[in-house]
Amino acid sequence: MVRNLPLSTVLVTAALMSGTAGVAAQAMPAAVDEQVEITYYNYNLASAGIGAEATQQLIADFEAAHPNITVNAVGVQSTEMVSRIQADMAAGIGPDVTQTIFDDLAYTIDNFGAVALEDIVPPEELAAHFEGMSENGLELGRLNGKTYALAYTFSTPVLFYNADLFRAAGLDPNQPPRTWEELKMAGLAIEESTDARAFEAAIVGPGSGGDDWMLQSVVLSNGGRTLSEDRITLTFHEPEAVEAIAMLQDLYESGVFYPGELGSSMESMAGGQVGMYLTSSVLQAYLIAGSEGNFELRSAQMPGFGDRPASPTNSGSGLVIHTTDPVKQRAAWELMKFMTSPEAYTVITSQIGYVPLRTDIVTDPTYLADWVAEHPLVQPNLDQLERLEPWVAYPGPNYRQINSIMMDAMDMAVFGGVDVEATLRDAQANAQALMP
Repeated sequence: MVRNLPLSTVLVTAALMSGTAGVAAQAMPAAVDEQVEITYYNYNLASAGIGAEATQQLIADFEAAHPNITVNAVGVQSTEMVSRIQADMAAGIGPDVTQTIFDDLAYTIDNFGAVALEDIVPPEELAAHFEGMSENGLELGRLNGKTYALAYTFSTPVLFYNADLFRAAGLDPNQPPRTWEELKMAGLAIEESTDARAFEAAIVGPGSGGDDWMLQSVVLSNGGRTLSEDRITLTFHEPEAVEAIAMLQDLYESGVFYPGELGSSMESMAGGQVGMYLTSSVLQAYLIAGSEGNFELRSAQMPGFGDRPASPTNSGSGLVIHTTDPVKQRAAWELMKFMTSPEAYTVITSQIGYVPLRTDIVTDPTYLADWVAEHPLVQPNLDQLERLEPWVAYPGPNYRQINSIMMDAMDMAVFGGVDVEATLRDAQANAQALMP
């Protein structure tokens, strides 16, 4: 079975079967002057409700503008992207370009032949396309000084809240919580005065879906990290992280933090049964639809600790080139440029909810200025960009097991009534043994 093959064997076999071995040294042409088809794995296409139709339209628009390029667009769930790429590369039908979540990026670089843009795109062309893009956003796709993923669809944690429930609890909806302490006080008031649940979040527990991007935001906001900057040592047992998780444990034990499933939290917030919901801005369109005619939905930036502003990380993905065929590389690069153009980000932000990598278009009436004025819920997401910290991916082939060990320990620490320090200490020791 493919999954039992060493990855180095998988890649060599895939290259030989596809006939692309040995062509990597050729320069990418300046244009596509022949008919070419590229295969594009995209997870928005596989998930109803987070932009499938908008993505299909963008691909159709790209093909209309580039008649020599056909895009074989394949919907692949984000959680299945790595295994699908591995299997298809082994079969010689691997993708040419993929929408890769940032948590998988390090593994993709090491094992799936991710191509650094600096190695194939002329410097002046690369600089011209990067002009106007958020530097913090571009940094999300860089590793070891090169851009392997061009940030595409991503967001920061946004605190959505029900202004009607705030009023019912005697709270001022114009003063949403700025700190975790203020969130706790608001949550207690909502619990005491209404039948709604005070607070749900995608930080930890079933609502996180197992991803740690928002957990990293909470730890970073308290001055901690989950991985050392040299990427050698796990650090989620350091005092700053323990203190941050103890805060979440207190929220749960105070009756403020409800550990809902991801799907049920979305539905409950959209239905007006939750006071506050910290989640990805990608749910914005869904929550707006649920709130219309039902309650007043508002949004705020992620809470911080005391006077320290929050350090939001990002969810989401970047576009990665895998092909070594120079003509297909040019076709893939043209697709990447189109998908990260002002026109595309206008669609991505207004129809899906992700933050635009090109921040200047939010004040340009040609693109998003009018839409942003009519949809202020997006503003906290934009305001947090200047403090954006990259979602850190763990190194080595065991990166997912490392993440699972850490998240299981976080679940137990927050919801299990155990000693936070001891639980994280033991988990870190176990996970560190899996580091390369």
